[in-house]
Amino acid sequence: MKKKILIPTDFSKNAWNATTYAMNLFKGEQCEFHILNTFYLGGYSTENLLIPEPGDATYESIKEASEKKMSKLKIQLSYRDDSPEHRFYFYNEFGPLTEVIKTIIEKKDIEFIVMGTRGETDSKDVIFGSNTINAMENIRLCPILAIPGTFFFKEPNEIVFPTSFKTHFKQRELKHLVEIAKLTNAPVRILHIKKEDKLSEEQKENKALLEDILVTIEFSHHTLDNIDVKKGLHSFVQSRESEMIAFINKKHTFFGSIFSNPMVKDLGVHAKVPVLAMHDIRS
Repeated sequence: MKKKILIPTDFSKNAWNATTYAMNLFKGEQCEFHILNTFYLGGYSTENLLIPEPGDATYESIKEASEKKMSKLKIQLSYRDDSPEHRFYFYNEFGPLTEVIKTIIEKKDIEFIVMGTRGETDSKDVIFGSNTINAMENIRLCPILAIPGTFFFKEPNEIVFPTSFKTHFKQRELKHLVEIAKLTNAPVRILHIKKEDKLSEEQKENKALLEDILVTIEFSHHTLDNIDVKKGLHSFVQSRESEMIAFINKKHTFFGSIFSNPMVKDLGVHAKVPVLAMHDIRS
């Protein structure tokens, strides 16, 4: 069964890097890559009666620019990807990126998103672009793999999975983590940053459940005591030179608890590795 992967692009170097990363990661897999560019004008909203429409000079101008760049991208891809298992589909859509992504996910039954962590200008000041953060916050129908512009494809040496063991795990939530670990032969390093002396009974049950879900891949447990979560994760990844981070984004907690707003900025500045954001299926 073909995997359906959505790759938003703004035609930047970073977006191209995310595209080639996805093609390499799933090189031997049957895949449909759905390449999406959205064109939009700031200041417009879905409630705004002045939104440009087909035929309007402004609309046609930005649509034409999008289509020209997409044509160039198609040529680039024809030279770059020779896998017989890969098929490409291209979309130029008007509207805010997050809203268009939601529509494409539903229409095309998308199960995975890969996108770059800088946008358009490839500014070195911001690695996690606002589009990527917005997508991680608002796209909860499938996981997102965010690729830094400076990180070229290599099979990760390990995948760091931070957890408090305070929430119940489900196999469907972790499906893509297990899949990527199998594809790349990467062990998963379960990182628990302790605030308490010992695990509660519920935490022990959740830990055992996690181990059952990961039973088909290599994994190991690691614990850090009495350290700020952000600093702990950063120091762990940096000291081990880990090459991917994965986490479950609980609804309403991406900007709170473990992945707080400062955490997003911290990851943006310091995490030079791909970040896999999965979602709590209860949210």
